[in-house]
Amino acid sequence: MCGRYSLHANPEVIALAFKLGLMPEIKARYNIAPSTQILIVRDDKEKGWVTELYRWGLIPGWAKDPAIGNKLANARAETVAEKPSFRNAFRRWRCLIPASGFYEWKGVKGRKQPYYIYPKGRELFGIAGITELWQGPDGPVHTCAIITTAPNDLMKAIHDRMPVILKPEDYSTWLNPDNQATAELKQLLKPYPAAAMAAHPVSPRVNTAKYDDPALIEPLELTA
Repeated sequence: MCGRYSLHANPEVIALAFKLGLMPEIKARYNIAPSTQILIVRDDKEKGWVTELYRWGLIPGWAKDPAIGNKLANARAETVAEKPSFRNAFRRWRCLIPASGFYEWKGVKGRKQPYYIYPKGRELFGIAGITELWQGPDGPVHTCAIITTAPNDLMKAIHDRMPVILKPEDYSTWLNPDNQATAELKQLLKPYPAAAMAAHPVSPRVNTAKYDDPALIEPLELTA
């Protein structure tokens, strides 16, 4: 699964990378956790690509209890097109989730050591996501989920899943709301090349969502 990530790029860099106009007010975040508001990019037929803040944890439109969103922060690439919780969102309401890097935990001697994973060039990237609109008693609620896939060779040593990182040349195909070619879309949901990525251990402070500072992504020297 993908349970934490970071986004600390300058808003102007985000706008340039995702061909955006107006950007919402955002601050650098180093420990983004489910159930919080996160930045997504979607294709608005009238306005083009736009960015908005959605709650991380997808609530299907048919759900009676919004608590289901606490269990649906991730959607598996292998089943996202068929699973009732995700199939409508996958067919019609796909998004990109801008990120600077993400965290995953490796089992080490009876404990879990967090790692920070990111592109070698430290460039911003887009994670494949899906969105939903749930009509709650207090009004509409916009939610989203991150799509995960099998690990590449780098990730295999850390965890058995990783978020789907899309190549910039595939952004338009993914975001196009008129594209319902399920087979073509599923072809995009594959592990990102390991050779283009790097990882290092980081402080277990990232385990606690209240910590959110640049020190979280700094390399940690592991002791034997």
